[in-house]
Amino acid sequence: MPLDTRRYGWIVGAFAAVLVIAFVLYTLSSKKPATDGVPAGQQLHFFAAPLADTTLNGDANLNPPCTLARHDPRALNVCLLVKRVPLVLTFFVTDSSVCEREVNTFQALAGVSSLRGVQFAAVAIDASHAATAKLVRRHGWTIPVAYDADGAVGALYGVTACPMIELSKRGGTVAGLLVGEHWLNEAALEARVRLALGAGVRG
Repeated sequence: MPLDTRRYGWIVGAFAAVLVIAFVLYTLSSKKPATDGVPAGQQLHFFAAPLADTTLNGDANLNPPCTLARHDPRALNVCLLVKRVPLVLTFFVTDSSVCEREVNTFQALAGVSSLRGVQFAAVAIDASHAATAKLVRRHGWTIPVAYDADGAVGALYGVTACPMIELSKRGGTVAGLLVGEHWLNEAALEARVRLALGAGVRG
């Protein structure tokens, strides 16, 4: 005698509904709000990326060596930098004039005597060696400018806009996260760097 599955239909439907509700609740409760960059008080994400004005090719290393003995001097190594000095780090893309202007601002501030003791550096996100090196030559940038060929560094920092700037104290603790074109202004950025990293600035 065949079973009358209609008798159990409501049980199956109810069970399916419970599963759907449970999945939705789990998704909502486990979803973290999206944030760009590393906020103040947290540690910078360490990485080493090839410098554009060198012969080093390849993707960034997200687990960089933090000793000089294992360091390739052709790479921007954040771990080694913050061991010695405060770091002001910006991220940019090579097809944006606004982003390029931020690196120009960094270059200008790197020569300001009141900011001696602070390292300025930039990383081109999702950029080729050739394209980044071309910009370095065109603008005459002498600060460290690295390129992030596969976008791994950009993803690590959640870079979705530029200018985006991380202000890090010596040791790697973030003192401030700056986003927006306001920070293209040299005076505004200088004042903010001095306020956030004053302990590491030598006048």
